Amino acid sequence: MDDERILERERLQIELIRELDFEELQVEEVEEDSPDSSEDDDDDLAAFRVTSQSHTRLSDNLGADELIFNPDVASLHTYLGEVEDTQNRIASVDGGTVLKLPLFYLEGVVLFPESTLPLRIIQSSFLAAVERALNQTNAPCTIGVIRVYREGHQFKYATVGTTAEIRQYRRLSDGSFNVITRGQQRFRLKRRWTDVEGFPCGEVHIVDEDVPLRTPRDAFGKLVPISNLRDRCDSSEMSIFTPHRDTDEQQSQANSEESFESGLTLSEKRLHYSALDSIMDDWTSIDDDQVVSTSNIQSSASHSYSSKSIGCSGQDDKNVSANGKIPVSQGEDQKHYRLTSFREKTDLNRFRMTPRAFWPFWVYRMYDSYHLAQRAADLWKQIVGVPNMEAVVNKPDILSFFIASKIPVSESIRQELLEIDGVSYRLHREIELLESFDRVRCKHCQTVIARRSDMLIISNDGPLGAYVNPHGYVHEIMTFYKANDIALRGRPVLKDSWFPGYAWTIANCATCETQLGWLFTAANKKLKPSSFWAVRSSQVADDMR
Repeated sequence: MDDERILERERLQIELIRELDFEELQVEEVEEDSPDSSEDDDDDLAAFRVTSQSHTRLSDNLGADELIFNPDVASLHTYLGEVEDTQNRIASVDGGTVLKLPLFYLEGVVLFPESTLPLRIIQSSFLAAVERALNQTNAPCTIGVIRVYREGHQFKYATVGTTAEIRQYRRLSDGSFNVITRGQQRFRLKRRWTDVEGFPCGEVHIVDEDVPLRTPRDAFGKLVPISNLRDRCDSSEMSIFTPHRDTDEQQSQANSEESFESGLTLSEKRLHYSALDSIMDDWTSIDDDQVVSTSNIQSSASHSYSSKSIGCSGQDDKNVSANGKIPVSQGEDQKHYRLTSFREKTDLNRFRMTPRAFWPFWVYRMYDSYHLAQRAADLWKQIVGVPNMEAVVNKPDILSFFIASKIPVSESIRQELLEIDGVSYRLHREIELLESFDRVRCKHCQTVIARRSDMLIISNDGPLGAYVNPHGYVHEIMTFYKANDIALRGRPVLKDSWFPGYAWTIANCATCETQLGWLFTAANKKLKPSSFWAVRSSQVADDMR
């Protein structure tokens, strides 16, 4: 039943989209609404009713009769018309596999695994490439996507790309194709050539992705009994002040320690023990005043018992020298006493995360993919609101591609992220970008055109997504509530809009007159946001601070 309701809702949305596509944008000439027309408008916009955490900013200022654009609609790419699902698809191939695939060279586009790429195929050579992909047997419905960019007067080709699976397509009456693809796996381009039918082909090597790293359990498990580490008191004496533990737990701790220490060299063991002693000394010195004051309150009998119990000579404060200093032997005894008292009065969980390995805790944290994934997810929420990240936060490899495909940065930085090998390294770079991202600048004149605080999530694809125009050009755009130093050119056009119900106007940089993107304005005054800006990632500078 739930699936039927979802399909019915999508059908209503598509019908509404078709109706809006035939409307003209005449907002300035709209007269006062009559009661009848108001009811009609409410019916027409019913499909736009949506509750989304990413639209909280709009919802706070929403009037009683106003509606929010549904981000589900934009991600469907309904402007491509009806499409059919492909058959005989393959999910993925093993890392290290070498394939021969039709290649698509796209300027201004970087495709990542799991991200959507719409295509409108018009040129005859690329039409043949799609036909080949649909009918090939070694990798059915699969093409390779490579970023191409200008360097001076020459075109350069990236060496790392992504395979794209053709999931839906439609053959039009003029012979062209509308295609919706999804990124699958990274590859390295080994060689490329032009097929006899005129389309580019390439031999690609599928990247064997690494497994996300996690901090080893033995590196920061429970510490072994202090008596074993310090080796200064025998086990019978220490057992008096060691809390009683279950036999199985003690045996488990002993086995774990033996397993850990067996892999250390003699010099590493000395360093290991020295580090543990140093940590214990530092922690006991922090609480030294508290321990001493506690011991002064205790009775002399209790003090005597404690001193004798840890093997001291039983001497009292009379042994303090004339200069006020405690003899070395008695100082050692008091040190033992403070350590024992500290252990009795302190939660042992403080010790259980103490490093037991050669490297300190923060070194492991630097390369723990799961820790980095949580940190990146927290930063991502600060930009896009409060999306549900639970599905991917425990899959660092998928999360790293998820953020890389949606982070609103320049195409050259996106290509850099695609080429990074290693989940931890990619997440490190993404965290760095998320922490520094603040301003969006024109690539040509460095004029600040937008800010992070003005980011708008208009699609379920996130703040950045790919869209294709009627001429087959694919644009990756980032969306904002407002922009600065922008000059509009021409009148609003509703036809071929990527966002149903919105008309587009060309937007140029007011300083250097480079086309930066478009302004989208609502055709119906009840639809919110009433307008927003779409900036092409290919026209954005690398410096975003």
